[in-house]
Amino acid sequence: MTSETRKGVIAFSITDRGALYSAYMQYVSNGGVFVPTARSYRLGDRVFMLLKLMDDSSPHPVEGEVVWVTPPGAQGNKTPGIGVQFSDADNGKARGNIEQFLGGTLTSERPTQTM
Repeated sequence: MTSETRKGVIAFSITDRGALYSAYMQYVSNGGVFVPTARSYRLGDRVFMLLKLMDDSSPHPVEGEVVWVTPPGAQGNKTPGIGVQFSDADNGKARGNIEQFLGGTLTSERPTQTM
């Protein structure tokens, strides 16, 4: 079930490679990112992000859908937030930009915000 409700614009900036690796969700179709937030979202909520990666001069608009929710007080002291899957309309641009920044670290076994 997909919600048609949008919950505003999320401005999300990632400034270093380690944080980008931790936030990137390579295992979802089209890729995605984990966005720390205390705001309440549900699976299927549509979101619009202004995503700024490391040394980008300006943020990139990205539409997506919430596919992961880590609620406040989650087991293991995990950071509350949402996983946002990039939409088909992005044509792989956000995923491509992220994977270009991450390069060989994509095969790392280090834990991320979601797995």
